[in-house]
Amino acid sequence: MESDLLRQQISNMRQSLFVEEILEYQFLQLEQLQDNENPNFLQEIMTLYFRESPKTIAIIDQAFIGANKVTKEINQALECFKGGDIQGCKAAVQRLKQEHNILRNRLESYFQLLRQAKIC
Repeated sequence: MESDLLRQQISNMRQSLFVEEILEYQFLQLEQLQDNENPNFLQEIMTLYFRESPKTIAIIDQAFIGANKVTKEINQALECFKGGDIQGCKAAVQRLKQEHNILRNRLESYFQLLRQAKIC
């Protein structure tokens, strides 16, 4: 009786994860790979995912920071140009080039990780 209640609770929770769009079809595919020889397969995969995903999220965050910095430097250069501050404009363009290089390098790292993830 208690095991039936537990099964129902598990089923309800699982369904809720799909209804709330927390999980999607790929999760079902992973579930199908679990069998008697590897009963904890899904849990092991998800543990690996949660261990590795913060690295990717950090790279994405850094890339967006880079994009924000590039935009900031463009705006700064425009303000200097409008104000007739040639020296300020030149300095902003130099910072713009630097931030652009940082952004490019970070995004290249990000895309490399994405390619690796598709291989694994």
